[in-house]
Amino acid sequence: MTARPAPGGAAPGPDPLWVRLPQAFRIPFSGMRREIATAVIGLLASIAIGSVLMLIAGKAPGQVWWAMLSGTVSDPSLLGQALYKATGLALTGLAVALALDAGLFNIGAEGQLTAGVVVCALVGTALPAATPAAIAVPVCLIAAAAAGALIGSVIGVMKAARGAHEVITSFMLNAIVSGLALFLGNRVMFRNGTTTGAPIAPGAELPHLGIGGSSANASILVAVLAVAVVWWLRARSTWGRTWRAVGQSPDAARTTGTSIGKVQVLVMIGSGALAGLAAANFVMGNKHAFEEGLGRGTGFTGVAVALLGRMHPVGVVIAALLLGFLSSGGVAVSDVVPKELVEMLPGVVVLAVAAAVPLVRRMEAA
Repeated sequence: MTARPAPGGAAPGPDPLWVRLPQAFRIPFSGMRREIATAVIGLLASIAIGSVLMLIAGKAPGQVWWAMLSGTVSDPSLLGQALYKATGLALTGLAVALALDAGLFNIGAEGQLTAGVVVCALVGTALPAATPAAIAVPVCLIAAAAAGALIGSVIGVMKAARGAHEVITSFMLNAIVSGLALFLGNRVMFRNGTTTGAPIAPGAELPHLGIGGSSANASILVAVLAVAVVWWLRARSTWGRTWRAVGQSPDAARTTGTSIGKVQVLVMIGSGALAGLAAANFVMGNKHAFEEGLGRGTGFTGVAVALLGRMHPVGVVIAALLLGFLSSGGVAVSDVVPKELVEMLPGVVVLAVAAAVPLVRRMEAA
């Protein structure tokens, strides 16, 4: 144990608890172990903060957590809804994680998803009713990804060409895309005075998984494939090593001849495409039509998924399942705790993980 010098030449006293605690749990950190430690500490802190909020609400935390767990696992419908929510969150979380890996903070996944929803629905309704699934499904998926990629490319080009901060441009584009979606809905898509559009071609519909009548659908396969592709690119390809090098040290990457601007544009295109693909879960797999606000909030929650998953594709999947479970579990305890308390938990997760990063760094340096 180290000791800090005391004032006035007195005998040195012991270091305070916040200095000794990291030393007590000192372990040799590798990159992966560091990320796991950050996620675990952030998760435990989130549970602790959530428990305090439950106590403030006058509820016993243990009973609430158990009711959430047992209620979700024992109810096929809630379990299916957890998978449904996790599917969209995995894709938007992967989109945010990809950008973060390259040193870019893409908070525009919400707008990119909205663009994907609009274009996917427009293309799906424009297809002839007799279009076979082998054609309709890929066409709609490509349309959704292309719409998200277009929004992402605008952010990337403005960053590379003009130095515009991606947080500001993506935030503003979220508002612009949301307004355009509502405009197109009112002028082109909404039917009979409702906020719902015409149904997409039957061949473009993705089947439900049949889990308790829930909305879980075959778009989960799209999410699994996207995670596998990003994992392979990130871990096995030269391109993946390039974008990670840019994220870790742009100056060092520039000295090797890497075009920082090109990498930023391409990464934002890929990030936007992943967020746009999440439209498959909502349009093709669930509603089979455009609805105002469809998928709303999934892009923003994807930020929490990416941070909790520590930007790793597998971590993103685990984080998406966890937050999907929390969302679905909130229904199981809706008669026990206020709904607003459960809706606060993703935000608590983001803050807890952010606070855990310097603690883990201190543990590593101790």
